[in-house]
Formats: sequence, C-alpha cells, structure tokens
Amino acid sequence: MLWRDKLAFVSALVLLLIILCALLGPTLLDDLATRQNLRGRNFPPFSLDRGWAFILGGDSLGRPMLARLIVAANSTILIAAGTVLSAMIVGAGLGLVAGYMGKNISQAIMRLADVIMSFPSLLLAVVVLYVLGPSIPNMILVLAITRIPIYLRTTRAEVLEVRERMFVQAAIVMGAGHWRIILKHILPVVAPTLVTIATLDFAFVMLAESSLSFLGIGVQPPDITWGLMVSQGRPYLNTAWWLAFWPGLMIVITALALNLLSNWMRVALDPAQRWRLEARKTKNV
Repeated sequence: MLWRDKLAFVSALVLLLIILCALLGPTLLDDLATRQNLRGRNFPPFSLDRGWAFILGGDSLGRPMLARLIVAANSTILIAAGTVLSAMIVGAGLGLVAGYMGKNISQAIMRLADVIMSFPSLLLAVVVLYVLGPSIPNMILVLAITRIPIYLRTTRAEVLEVRERMFVQAAIVMGAGHWRIILKHILPVVAPTLVTIATLDFAFVMLAESSLSFLGIGVQPPDITWGLMVSQGRPYLNTAWWLAFWPGLMIVITALALNLLSNWMRVALDPAQRWRLEARKTKNV
C-alpha cells in the first residue's frame, strides 16, 4: 500500500534517510562538523575546492555546512522523538483511565489537562527553560508537558466510544479485569489513531524546538540543532544566505514528509477507509 502512494513512499524514504543521518552522523562526522577553519569562513556553496563536505558551503567559523546539518539531525530528531514518545505514553495512559473509569476520576484528570492547556505552550516553554536552563532534557520535558493534553483528550474520546462496543461488553461479562480490558481490548483499537497523531505531532514539535532555539532559549552550543543553525545564520542573511537557508530547508522537508506520511497512515490504519488503498491495487491489477 505504501508503494502505491508515491508521495507517501518518497516521504518514507526521506524520513528513513534523515533517521540514518541522525543515528550515524555524530559517530562519523562529529570531528568534521566541529573543526574550525577561519580561512573557509562563509565559504560559498556548490564548490568542491575544499572537498565534498563544503558542497553546501561553510559557516561563519569555516565549518562545513553539510557535516553540521547531518550532525544536527541527531539532536533535532532526539528532541522530537523524546517529546512525542513521552507525551504519548503519559497522555494515552491518563486518557485510557479517564475514559474507562468512573466520572470522578475522569473529571479530575480532565481538569489537569485544562490547567495545562490554559497556559500558552510557547510562553510556558520560555518560562520553564529560563528557570531550569536550556538543555536537551529540559527541552524534552517542557515540550512533552505542553503536548500531553492532545493525547489525553483524543484517547479519552476514543475510549468512551470503544468501551460501549459488544466485544468489550462481552469481556466484562466473562469476568475480565479492568486493566486486562484496557490493555488487551481497548488499547489496540485506539493505538492507530495515536500513531497518526504522533506522526503529525512530530512535525509540530520540530517546529516548536526550532522556534525556541531561534529565540536563543533552546539548545546551546556545543550541542546543535537545525533551529539553532537558523538562529546563528540570521545575522549573515545579506552576505551568506546559505547559513540559515539549508537548516531551514531541512526543517521544511522533514515536516512536509511527516505530514504526507501521516495522511497515508490515517487511511492505512483505519479499517473503514483502507478499502481506498486496496481499491487502487485492484484497479492496477
């Protein structure tokens, strides 16, 4: 089904390449990405005079942009993945309890979500990072807190509908425990929706991290992310446009690939809509 949707297939390949760069980049290119060469300051792109690493140009300290983009992918993907995974686990867990248990427990959990959502997410991130200090763990913590209500509310709404279905009622009649029903019967039905939301949220978290780094309260050197590279390249927009252009382009490409792939996943993981992809297969045959 993925092969038949060309846009989704290309998006998956792009994301796979980015993930490989994030995993292998720091090991293979860390020294090259941090080595300064003042003779190559703001070296223009599309030139091989200084080797393949400078094909995208050099930054203000003579470091190759290509190597820095590959290494920066590690921190960017780490923050986005850590944030989405943490928020999904906590939010989905609370949502399962709120949707299945009694009214009092549900109301208490939903008020917690309302409190979190009452603060603007970017403002909350600015305040917390200013107090705790900018670092990757703190970035993951504050962004995860702001994203928990999304998974909590979605999971609760799904559970409220699923728990009335016949197979859940049959499990209750047969004496199954609450946690067995939640984990074995309800969670598998809710999981596809959560995966689709997580794919979309991954792109949102990347943009949020880039915004915080651009404001100067995100990840700090020697760590590096695409958002930090955009921030560092802002003073050179008139003289060395490539310093901010390439990391900005990587953010756009990754976010676009995630959105295209999430659209495919929404159809592929939904039994009620999967027939559209299967109909394409039958037509092609």
